[in-house]
Amino acid sequence: MEWTGRAVRAVRRRGGAAAQTVRRAWTGPGRERDLVAQAGKAALAAWVAWAVAGWWLAAPMAFVAPWVAVVLVESTVYRSIAHGLQQLAAIAVGTVVATAVALVLDSTIVTMALVLPTVLLLLGQWQRLGSQGVYAATGALFVLTSGQITVAASAARIAEAVFGAMVGVAVNALIRPPVYLRDTRSALEDAAREADEILDAVADGLAAGEWDAHEAGDWHERALRLGRLVDQARSAIGWSRESMRVNPRGRRKHAVSPPGKVYADALAVLDYVAVHTAGVTRTVWETADHRGKAARPSAAIAHPYAAFLRHTARAVRLYSRTRFAPSGHDDSAARELREAVGELHRTLDEFRRRLPGAVSDDPDALVTYGTLLAQAHRLADQLVQD
Repeated sequence: MEWTGRAVRAVRRRGGAAAQTVRRAWTGPGRERDLVAQAGKAALAAWVAWAVAGWWLAAPMAFVAPWVAVVLVESTVYRSIAHGLQQLAAIAVGTVVATAVALVLDSTIVTMALVLPTVLLLLGQWQRLGSQGVYAATGALFVLTSGQITVAASAARIAEAVFGAMVGVAVNALIRPPVYLRDTRSALEDAAREADEILDAVADGLAAGEWDAHEAGDWHERALRLGRLVDQARSAIGWSRESMRVNPRGRRKHAVSPPGKVYADALAVLDYVAVHTAGVTRTVWETADHRGKAARPSAAIAHPYAAFLRHTARAVRLYSRTRFAPSGHDDSAARELREAVGELHRTLDEFRRRLPGAVSDDPDALVTYGTLLAQAHRLADQLVQD
């Protein structure tokens, strides 16, 4: 029964997240809608490539064209072009090598045994081909498993791959080129919103005293996922810069400007928030599960620490408004943030005054909560906007 309950909660949580993603894609612009657009573009590229190579020209290996077209509708135009060139080089080399060896040996089985290890070991690891080196073996397999091996047939496969690559790159570059797919602002806002929700949930649980090991474990799992959201935001900064390269949309009037120092500073703050949140939730979880040495905190400790977490959640929420305001700066939010951080320091001072007396007979608890207190002070200083 206990396992069933956890499974039901996990299914509900994931189902709710999926429904929220669909709702965001439907209601307005954002990363969810961009992902849907990219999926539609990939389908369009495959359809165009197949319509020409398979239906119109009736090419013998027509599926190569739509297959290459789909995989080259990448997250950025620059990546589509770079990966397209690497993939075509890998396919061409694998096709040529397999064709030459098969014609000389006149044995498909022997050729496969000789060519595939060579192609995989040498070309697959060649740095100039990057992650596309594996397609050399794919090109060789297309030659060796498609029936009669001739120079003309191999040339046709390379031509189909070239055509598919051209279609994939063209669709990605000309139809809503992906500037917003890896929107840095959205990624950072997602991380800040998740941190806010986790801290509020933990604060409510500590204040009410109604939390068990399973609930605390869920908080900790969410905190660990928060760290992954911050990592995604870090990647988004690099992808946003890359998305501006060789992208006609990136030079238009309403294009998103490349992320600068503001986003880099915000990433550093949210990284620290994620680390602190994971530390808090782990301590609460171990205390509830009796894994740690510290006992469940008394109301004298839990209430002021819950107040600190609530003020931290509010400060993170205001920090997100000041850093990611559509106008570039929100003066009212900046004033509220300074006030919130001031209140945060006051709750920390109260927690610090109560801590020694509340755990005077428990040195392990004093060390645990003293560490959290030091983290909290550093976090409050990080949230002050320059």
